Amino acid sequence: MKNIIIFLIFLFFLSSIQAQIKDNKAPLPGPAPEVNLGKYESFELENGLKVSVVENHELPQVSFYLIVNRPPLMQGNQAGYIEAAGRLIGTKTKTRTQNQIDSTLDFLGAKLKTFPGGVFATTLKNNENEVLSIMSDIVMNSIFTQKKLISVKERMKLEFENRKDNPQTIINTVSDVVDYGRDFPYGVHPTNETLDNITLKKCEEYYSTYFRPNISYLAIVGDITGNEAKSLIEKYFGSWKKGKIPEFKYKIPQQPDLTRVILVDRPNSTRADINITYPVILKVGSDDVIKSAVMNTILGGENFRLFKDLTEEHNYAYGVFSNLSPDEYAGNFTITTSVKNYAADSAVSQILYEMKKIREDTVSENELFKAKNYLIGNFALALQQPQTVAAFIINLDRYHIRDNYYANYLKNISAVNKHDVQYEAEKYIKPDNANIVVVGNADKISEGLKKFGTVSLYDKSGNNIKGISIEIPKGLTGKLVIENYIKALGGKRNLEKVKDRTTIMTGNLRGRKMTMTVYQKEPDKMKQEIIAGSLKQIVYFDGTRGVMKVADKTLDIKGQELEKLKYESMLGLLTHIDSLGIKFKLEGAEIVEGKKAYKVAMILPSCTKWFQYYNADTWLKLKESENIKVPRGTFTEETYLGNYKEVDGVKYPFALKQSVGSQELNLTVDSIKVNTGLSNSLFEIK
Repeated sequence: MKNIIIFLIFLFFLSSIQAQIKDNKAPLPGPAPEVNLGKYESFELENGLKVSVVENHELPQVSFYLIVNRPPLMQGNQAGYIEAAGRLIGTKTKTRTQNQIDSTLDFLGAKLKTFPGGVFATTLKNNENEVLSIMSDIVMNSIFTQKKLISVKERMKLEFENRKDNPQTIINTVSDVVDYGRDFPYGVHPTNETLDNITLKKCEEYYSTYFRPNISYLAIVGDITGNEAKSLIEKYFGSWKKGKIPEFKYKIPQQPDLTRVILVDRPNSTRADINITYPVILKVGSDDVIKSAVMNTILGGENFRLFKDLTEEHNYAYGVFSNLSPDEYAGNFTITTSVKNYAADSAVSQILYEMKKIREDTVSENELFKAKNYLIGNFALALQQPQTVAAFIINLDRYHIRDNYYANYLKNISAVNKHDVQYEAEKYIKPDNANIVVVGNADKISEGLKKFGTVSLYDKSGNNIKGISIEIPKGLTGKLVIENYIKALGGKRNLEKVKDRTTIMTGNLRGRKMTMTVYQKEPDKMKQEIIAGSLKQIVYFDGTRGVMKVADKTLDIKGQELEKLKYESMLGLLTHIDSLGIKFKLEGAEIVEGKKAYKVAMILPSCTKWFQYYNADTWLKLKESENIKVPRGTFTEETYLGNYKEVDGVKYPFALKQSVGSQELNLTVDSIKVNTGLSNSLFEIK
């Protein structure tokens, strides 16, 4: 059934660009600053827990950072269970409820956060006993319940629905799949189906297997001495039991032999999101990490080469950045940007040009100087955070890094020369062995991308859909698709029973909660209210006239939009198709949301076409699409529908996402009530 959503256009503001340094002559470098992480000492409990204590008595507070050093795990058909387990940890223990934990922390003014790989807590001095009592209880005695798991899964599914159609989410998902493959943990992402599959047993298995002291590291930073810390940790974590940790071996992902182009079609996109990406072997704490950081900053740091090329010289993009990430198992190099469709192939050409240039030519002394200062400044800022200092200390043991690695970090940055930069570029920058991943309007950008190699079409989940054929059953027509759709919803008889309907939806509008309430009554009355903070918008259709009220303004809805409003207001639209003169034409089949779907054109008496896509297996509607004309041009409006639930014998979609141009709005249906006796006065235009 048609669901009316008046799309709200969001405004996004870009931060201003920092001024460029025009003097090409590099200043003379000064002495490298000393790095002082603070006085620290380490010890190990009998159960294998490794503890490091960093004394810092400037403020009367102490932070505790526990990391469980588990290997990456294949999550299979329950992808997402590790995140679910992380959210369940600390919701209940053998002796405390979540309310008791939260109220105690609030009273102490302490903070505690759990995550799949550990726990972080910070508190004022003299409250260490109470906080460590809670922290150790969570680590050792957490209890997971089915009720809480259901709540966690619903929240995760909502988050997934809200972001799955975001171009940045799509490109990151597909990039991970093509970089790592689905036989490596980093190439597997949760879906609605895998989130549904998560069991309480699997979450408990993860917690009981990996939350063990013999693979854990605890860093303590703040107003505390080594002796005080040792006494406290032995008291609260000494009884933590060791466990046997499974070992896994994975085939390390390799860079592609040749550059390949992966395109994800997003028909409504006015921009092309681009990742040039591939895996690298770059171990945490290696000498290459420091030298390659200088190289990568010159290539893709803020206000450096790629930024100047794509934003200032060619005006293709607002921003472009490169990232070279070390990892114990499989690191990664990625350049990311977003450009107008017309500039997609040109932007890729310039990126590849800059990648080749930094490999072939030595950098200038001025660039080298600025890159070092940039990294030194960022490192100094990072040291102001206790959690960062704790992570550094843990890394020394976790990755078997030499003790003076961070102490000499800035000295080693300062020592990098232009020949080091070129060596690192030749080693890690691979313009001829990259995955060029692009999310955008395939009709407008695919031809230009062919110059870089064969273009392979992927869906948003990272599946190669080239060659997928969707067989249309013989004799299937548009009218038959609609008849099957009506049966899937609950049948004509149940649809005809609905005389009025009230739908309440919520979403997020620029960080503020938005509530939309839609009232409908036979034969064709509708009222829609949108409230988002101080914004209130009301749309009326009384059977003849359509009006939109915003603030103190009243606007008449006319033309194509009035026709659209008329049909969308009809509760009995599907049961009165013939009398309304509406025709349906089967126009083919496509992949929608990873599912095979039949494309049907809904042709109104005015010859206006709405395109609708129906699941080939369930017959439920997956998507609606139409072109809308506005003063700035013609845009494609798409509405995705999912999470169908039954209400009084009729199925309705409880998850909706609408996009117009590059703008998106995600909505969750909170409730649907039917036949409540809505008064006609509700629909009177006021």
